[in-house]
Amino acid sequence: KAEGQLADLRKAETNTQHNYDMLKQSLSDQLKFDNKDMEDEKASKAAAEEAKATAEGDLQATLTELASVTKALETARASCMTAAANHEESMASRSEELKALAEAEKILKETSEGAVSQTYSFVQVGSTMRSRADLARSEVLTMVRRLAKQQHSAALAQLASKISAL
Repeated sequence: KAEGQLADLRKAETNTQHNYDMLKQSLSDQLKFDNKDMEDEKASKAAAEEAKATAEGDLQATLTELASVTKALETARASCMTAAANHEESMASRSEELKALAEAEKILKETSEGAVSQTYSFVQVGSTMRSRADLARSEVLTMVRRLAKQQHSAALAQLASKISAL
């Protein structure tokens, strides 16, 4: 009977030893795989952090460029608005000038219908410019003469003659 118990105990001890070896092998394999997974995760984390740092750098560069482009856009917009306002003023002034010239031409045609048969002379009698008004009159006279020549208008030529007589 003691031998039977000894054999049973040895068999139980062998089974326990076998179970222990199997558990040890299983835990060793699990540890090895977990360590490999951990190394893979560390590598993935490092790659993700590098990608994040690159993306943050790109974001900063993009934000800087956006600010620069936005400033340039505002400058261009302001310049455009100024140019548009200047153009509107210029067009309004030109329109007023054209109206004044049309009115002057109309008046000239009405007041100098018989002036076509008169002769004109370009002899300068003397210089009598003494003030700004004389200078302005001289400039107006020059402009009316130039306009008369360009338009081949006898009425404007008559007006120039009358202006020079004043």
